[in-house]
Amino acid sequence: MIGKISGHVDYKGTDHVLIDVRGVGYVVHVSDRTLAALPGPGGATSLYTDMIVREDLMQLHGFSSLVEKEWFRLLLTIQGVGAKAATAILGALGADGVSRAIALGDWNAIKAARGIGPKTAQRVVNELKDKAPAIMAMGAGQALAQGAPEDGEVIEPPRPATTPPAPPSSTAQPEALSALANLGYAPGEAAGAVATALGEDPDLDTSGLIRAALKRLAPKG
Repeated sequence: MIGKISGHVDYKGTDHVLIDVRGVGYVVHVSDRTLAALPGPGGATSLYTDMIVREDLMQLHGFSSLVEKEWFRLLLTIQGVGAKAATAILGALGADGVSRAIALGDWNAIKAARGIGPKTAQRVVNELKDKAPAIMAMGAGQALAQGAPEDGEVIEPPRPATTPPAPPSSTAQPEALSALANLGYAPGEAAGAVATALGEDPDLDTSGLIRAALKRLAPKG
């Protein structure tokens, strides 16, 4: 399994890129958003990857961050969402946008992706809403990979991050506040919700703290 590729862009297609890694070219399928962020031919780049293998298909998909990769893998678990649909959702919203839409139950935002109907969008939100805090915590606690490693090697996949280890309590609060800010909450209301949640349970990890704060920030009635 190839978990990450670092090399130089050979060419960019409409939905994929060819990355040259020491003379070996890898065709990597990416979202519109990721494709637009990649450098032109000859530029150094690094992408996290996930491989889809079926009897009639072997396809490598690339992502700018582990958060984007995790959402892709989770989206594939939803009935009616294949690689093309998952890529369309990520291309339309980005990893942070998907986190925001799912955490807030905004299925209309998911529906805005090309080829996604209302029933599928609602299914995505309903089935993945409980997973959003853990992915948001991962994004808040991890700097996105930028640039390419010096050696340009194909790297084995990192440890799966769908259930990241609980960070120290000293980092849970700022990471939760960062995640809530990405959802559009004002600093004051986010800080109040986080403080209340910590007051009730000081041992919450980042994902648990995000989940508890979201419950307090949810509209009443």
